[in-house]
Amino acid sequence: MVKKKYNISVEATLEVIGGKWKCVILCHLTHGKKRTSELKRIMPAITQKMLTQQLRELEQDGIVNRISYNQVPPKVEYELSEYGSSLTSILDSLCAWGERHIIKEYGDKFAVLEDNAINNKEIEHS
Repeated sequence: MVKKKYNISVEATLEVIGGKWKCVILCHLTHGKKRTSELKRIMPAITQKMLTQQLRELEQDGIVNRISYNQVPPKVEYELSEYGSSLTSILDSLCAWGERHIIKEYGDKFAVLEDNAINNKEIEHS
């Protein structure tokens, strides 16, 4: 095994969940299992190739479970693993900070947040 050195612990976190899409995928999975097509629908800006790549990396790191159902047509769902669920408080904090930042920068979060089920749930809790 290669010995790795980190300058600070957050580097290890970012190595696993860093990048543009992984936290977004994980935030959606905190709300329950999702099929690939569901994730693609609620994340229209991500390419299919990138979504597949990010899901594979998260699966390899033990953050998500891939559940494959033996049926026709094939059905695959993704969910947070038990280990991945340990990121929930971090993801909630990132979402809360992002909402405060949106309000600071734009004043009205409704003007810049997409109208979708997750944002509507977050808005209801505000």
